[in-house]
Amino acid sequence: MAEWLQLCRSRSVVRRALLSALIVGMILIAINHGDAILRGQIDQDRVLKMILTVCVPYLVSTISSVSTIRQMISGKG
Repeated sequence: MAEWLQLCRSRSVVRRALLSALIVGMILIAINHGDAILRGQIDQDRVLKMILTVCVPYLVSTISSVSTIRQMISGKG
């Protein structure tokens, strides 16, 4: 578990995850909340949903990157 968490915090994994989260998150926010944004209907609940919308691709990218790195280190990939 310690190795996994260390890899999660590595610069390359964090950078890749942030880039993915920003790109994918913004696209998903535009799809799911774009009409409300254009109408100015942004409340606290919607902001929380938008934050979570960005967190999901961050987590997916992090898990994928760490899994790939661990697989490469173990020589099973």
